[in-house]
Amino acid sequence: MRKKTEADIAAYPRDDKPRPHLCKVCRKRFTTKSHLNAHSKRHSGEKPFECTVCSKRFTASHDLVRHSRIHSGEKPYKCHVCEKVFRQCGHLRSHMRVHTGDKPYKCALCNKSFGQSSSLWTHKRYAHSNRRSCECPYCGKMFKSNTELKCHVRIHTGAKPYSCRHCSQHFAHLKHLKRHLLKSHNEGTWSTCNICQKKFGFSSDLKQHLMRHDGVKTFVCNKCEKRFCTSAELKLHQPVHSVFKQFCCGLCGRDFKHKSTVKLHFRKCVQKL
Repeated sequence: MRKKTEADIAAYPRDDKPRPHLCKVCRKRFTTKSHLNAHSKRHSGEKPFECTVCSKRFTASHDLVRHSRIHSGEKPYKCHVCEKVFRQCGHLRSHMRVHTGDKPYKCALCNKSFGQSSSLWTHKRYAHSNRRSCECPYCGKMFKSNTELKCHVRIHTGAKPYSCRHCSQHFAHLKHLKRHLLKSHNEGTWSTCNICQKKFGFSSDLKQHLMRHDGVKTFVCNKCEKRFCTSAELKLHQPVHSVFKQFCCGLCGRDFKHKSTVKLHFRKCVQKL
């Protein structure tokens, strides 16, 4: 039996199974011949398995079985801790890290660890990259993702797609609606700091707050290497190194680097009218 090599360890760090079957196209290895054959169909484009509901086709039968649960609503994988259910075994494994605290995905740049590979990818993109490819059609401002751009465009359009089911208020962002439901209608759960008892509407806000107690500053400016507890603080700091002033007063036309500054200035302009 073929022994596990250093290449295998790099590709499968959490798995010690030998993989003697090699794909000649992408060099990926598999434990069994059947797994290799199923994988090879991805390169050939062959999709012999068809969904009887929506006619979508798949290269492997297990992919079809997994897809079929979308139509049936079946969620066979259940968490034994909180009883939450999932369609896929992999989703349950990822969820269990919430209970175990396991964080196998580590950033090579700042050593911060994450429970999900997607969280690590997002962290790298927002904390360690300045690449912005999404441009606002109204003001030309660039963003790192389409999600950020969609949220920004609402500033120009005035769109408020999130409405409260208890009152007539509408909100531009989902987090603003959730905060409103919690504060105004007592719907939801507060997250409380166990050190200073401060309350937060979102667990993510509590996590950022706890970093201040721990003194953890993982977000680093690539211009001056100054460190910050949150990506929002880093974002507020970065205009210091730029001459670009992206915020404009609608009354006098004066430009500013920070949104908070232009808001204060705008109030003063209104008072002068």
